[in-house]
Amino acid sequence: MSERRIKIDYLARVEGEGALDIKVSDGKVEDVKLAIFEPPRLFEAFLVDRSYDELPDLTARICGICPVAYQMSAVHAAEKAFGVKVGGSVRQLRRLFYCGEWIESHTLHIYMLAAPDFLGYDSIISMAKDFPEEVKRGLRLKRVGNEIVATLGGREIHPISACVGGFHKTPSQEALAPLAEKLRQAKQDAWDTVLWAGSLDAPDFTRDIEFVALSHPDEYPMNEGRLVSSRGLNVEQEEFEQYFQEYQVPHSNSLQSVALGNRAYFVGPLARVNLNFDRLSPVAQDAAHRSGVKFPNKNPFASIVGRAIEVLHCVDEALSIIESYKPPKKSIADFKLRAGIGAAITEAPRGILYHRYRFDDQGLIREAKIVPPTAQNQRQIEEDLREFVPTLLHLPQDEMTRRCEWEVRNYDPCISCSTHTLKVRINRDGEAR
Repeated sequence: MSERRIKIDYLARVEGEGALDIKVSDGKVEDVKLAIFEPPRLFEAFLVDRSYDELPDLTARICGICPVAYQMSAVHAAEKAFGVKVGGSVRQLRRLFYCGEWIESHTLHIYMLAAPDFLGYDSIISMAKDFPEEVKRGLRLKRVGNEIVATLGGREIHPISACVGGFHKTPSQEALAPLAEKLRQAKQDAWDTVLWAGSLDAPDFTRDIEFVALSHPDEYPMNEGRLVSSRGLNVEQEEFEQYFQEYQVPHSNSLQSVALGNRAYFVGPLARVNLNFDRLSPVAQDAAHRSGVKFPNKNPFASIVGRAIEVLHCVDEALSIIESYKPPKKSIADFKLRAGIGAAITEAPRGILYHRYRFDDQGLIREAKIVPPTAQNQRQIEEDLREFVPTLLHLPQDEMTRRCEWEVRNYDPCISCSTHTLKVRINRDGEAR
């Protein structure tokens, strides 16, 4: 049997190294494999026997795009193990920290990674020639997010201020004041981003998806809340491993995750907006209604609108936090070390991020488990492609490949948190090219 093969040696706009294999036989999708072939990074293993106070800085190195998320899941897990309660201004600063990360990560994806797909460009460089104002708007918003992270964390990449119990150093009102003015200016850009994202032409691809996210009764979920799903799940964060299981697949070095019953599930901005729409700020809800995209929404291609809505929410909430901010009397809560297990989930830009640690009575890590959002979305991406590819079989091979890549990029997959290579091979009727 002759073979046909499509091979893309370099695909920008996807972080990390991976491959996508799709086999089609007699017009039907026979197999879909999202293979992650980067070597395992072994973060969980080298956290063992390290001290609890090293945890925030070490886990921040897992991702250069969303280090705040890794720090926050880690410190929340440790605080649960040690019985630490963080409230007041320190708790609000953590939400501000997260707002900065969501703004910079989401605008990077919306403008630099996803928009070229919707508008038919190979890259942001070629897109910028025809959409210069939109690209400038995205860069302005990303800069604001970066400045929030740098102000709180000491630097934009791998910030160093977060610690168990709070922050090593908290800012003065004067230090935050310049951010407030920039956020006021950014509010219009964020509003325009929602309307612009809603105007982009997306494939009609509604699916029966289980969405999973945190949910909090009083606020849009970032650091705290119960774990809920669109199919009725409502449990404590510590129960994550009772309802979601990781497993190894032969074609990937990355573990995949499924809900009980071997079900794929979807985490990320679209899941959060679907499950927590009424907790968005009023201006974000208004923009969402005006975008023309209805929520809840089961089309993965609507993720770009979900991200844009969250950017506006974060700009609005960040401004509110800064305007009401009063420096705490203590930046780190008092606590005593004790042996115990702590598990926590926070909402990384790409979805729920689970950390669990077992500590001894000296605060040394004896066991570590981390489940990142992209690992949780891998099975869902494969399931999407099983249904999406049959709608593309009438297209030329190059266009079919482009749209498969587009579908994967909906999830903003962070394979190793650095852009590298994604190879795509489509095997049609036994012929690979």
